[in-house]
Amino acid sequence: MEVTYIGYRKYSSPVFIGSNSEFIDLGTILLEEDVQQLDEVVVTAQQDAVAGAMDKKTYSVDDNVSQSGGSVLQAMNNLPGVTTQDGQVQLRGNNQVVVLIDGKQTAITGFGRQNGLDNIPASAIEKIEIINNPSAKYDANGNAGIINIVLKKEEQKGLNGKVSLSTGLGALWVRKENLPGIRPQYQATPKINPSLSLNYRKKKINLFLQADNLYTETLNKNEFVTRTYEEGTVINQQLKRNRNTNFFTSKAGIDWFMNDYNTLTVSGFFSQESIKDYGDQPFFSGNEGENLRLWQFLEDEVLTAAMASLAYEHKFQQPGHKLNVGFNYTFHREDEKYFFTNTRPIFTTEESFFLIADQKVADFTLDYTRPMKHGLLETGLKFRRRTIPTDMQFNPSASNSVLDTGADGLATYKETIPAVYGNYTYEVKKLEAEIGLRVEYVDLQYDVDPNHNPYQSDGYDYFQPFPNARLTYKINDRNKLSAFYNRRVDRPDEVDIRIFPKYDDAEIIKVGNPALRPQFTNRFELGYKNGWNNGYFYGAAYHRISDGTITRVATTVDTTNLIYNISQNAGKSYNTGIEVDISQELSDKINMNLNLNAYYNQIDAFTVVNQYPVENTFTAEQQQIYSGNVKLNTNFKFGKNTEAQLTAIYLAPDIIPQGTIDSRFSLDFGIKKAIQNGKGELFFNATDLLNTMVIRKEINGNNFTYTSSDYYETQVIRFGYSYKF
Repeated sequence: MEVTYIGYRKYSSPVFIGSNSEFIDLGTILLEEDVQQLDEVVVTAQQDAVAGAMDKKTYSVDDNVSQSGGSVLQAMNNLPGVTTQDGQVQLRGNNQVVVLIDGKQTAITGFGRQNGLDNIPASAIEKIEIINNPSAKYDANGNAGIINIVLKKEEQKGLNGKVSLSTGLGALWVRKENLPGIRPQYQATPKINPSLSLNYRKKKINLFLQADNLYTETLNKNEFVTRTYEEGTVINQQLKRNRNTNFFTSKAGIDWFMNDYNTLTVSGFFSQESIKDYGDQPFFSGNEGENLRLWQFLEDEVLTAAMASLAYEHKFQQPGHKLNVGFNYTFHREDEKYFFTNTRPIFTTEESFFLIADQKVADFTLDYTRPMKHGLLETGLKFRRRTIPTDMQFNPSASNSVLDTGADGLATYKETIPAVYGNYTYEVKKLEAEIGLRVEYVDLQYDVDPNHNPYQSDGYDYFQPFPNARLTYKINDRNKLSAFYNRRVDRPDEVDIRIFPKYDDAEIIKVGNPALRPQFTNRFELGYKNGWNNGYFYGAAYHRISDGTITRVATTVDTTNLIYNISQNAGKSYNTGIEVDISQELSDKINMNLNLNAYYNQIDAFTVVNQYPVENTFTAEQQQIYSGNVKLNTNFKFGKNTEAQLTAIYLAPDIIPQGTIDSRFSLDFGIKKAIQNGKGELFFNATDLLNTMVIRKEINGNNFTYTSSDYYETQVIRFGYSYKF
């Protein structure tokens, strides 16, 4: 350690720091005066994204120039090791990811499986943390890992803030013409994102406010499908969905610094998302070319969420020794109205269904942290109570109704989870060891209207341990080797077991399953990191074994050609692969990051019994594939005030439930320029420059095959301005 100050002699002393705690007490250091004077020195550096223990990666959203002005999901699409598919993020080819906001689960991103990321404005985000190997301190949910979204919050003294406005256009041209007889696809879709961040700090009080609004019109889906049945029937169809979305999100609160040792934070989070989908789905006979059916719909959905948080922190006299107590209460309402017109050659009917689901979640947490002489001790507890009463009402036509009138009604989801954990890290000069255990009890009840057909009340409970271990060997100052093990769980979320059939696709009916059970996963990983002056190399080999794999099974059960897509536990699955991350500063103006992920996915053969619409058995053969993805981010600096980013993404073919998804490629570009002495900033970016991102799938059912190509909106241009004060 060296201590220098202008006008004083340099002080030097060897010190072992370690990496377990942010704090170390070195006592008082006295400097001798020196008559020599130094000129001004400016030091700049860029922190490695990969943490020293290789358990976490951290990325600043402001550095993601090629996706500025979009949603959180779009911003994540360019991060190393992250891919997106069907509105969800994947880590290493797996979508069983828990998404946190400021370290907490919320209704916005999901308490079980993730949701809503495509509508949260990236302008509200400070940074994104990717935790591949969570310790026992985190919830046991999510076998692929955890993504923590950190919202912006300033703590500078006085009044300061930032205002921003970005706008853009998508769907610049028609990529594939509609089938005959339907409304036009959206074109030149607008995107508008104003943002405001305010902070006022004086003495013991810090007030903060963050507010963002994202309005978008999107060609959300434009999927062309061919279904071929064993008896010879061929159906050609299209699902076109024009979407209008307005998402408002805000966070406000107060920090009260009572004294040097006690801080109380009271904050509130509110969001409201309004979605209107205008959909057309024509069906034609692939044999004769005749018009079989036209399904047109309006889905009007409003999602409202409010969260109140109380956080107290007590710091002991020893640096890093602290106690945190928190309470969060979340209310989330899903209010959905779905109106559709079903036109057949001989009749036309108009029907609808309404859904209201109120989610109420109370979380209490207590966390205790104490630095030790050669390590760090963490322990605590968490208690959650979650209830979701759901009311689904079908409004069928008097005749020729497609709605299953016995399948609506009432259901209530009740979840109680107490958990305790302990985690200890020990560190000496060459070796670092971490061991932890989280013990969790879950009691889930799903109460169903007794008149519902065919499901009745169900639920489950378990008492399970979730251990974790890490061993890191420091070969030298630049080379580290780490081994990891942890056990994780994926609990079915309420939407996975929701019993009501959903008709947002006319002939693919999605239904939950209250008999669904948790999926347990054992994870093993070996990581290596080598750092040098202008970059680093990170490599990891990993293996996951999951039992009770949660998936959806598509089957047909009668002569209607309807496909029922039902949640099921498919038995064992395996994911084995390697990840490589290379960051290199090629010059003082060019920096690149290359991420490669190659893996082997396997789902064992399985047999399940579906209860809906009638009892039927489905058997699937073993699925396996070698897949992966490559992502290259290149950053350029043009002078002092201009930066640019070029991002190339390639996703290899992969397996999905009962089928495969083809390879995909995209190229994104962005540029930003600082103006007004660094207080202002302009940016411009464009996604999918080569118009190559098309989602192609093939699915094999019990007596049908299903091929699709989705030409949804991928090309978007955006520009914006922000000002700091």
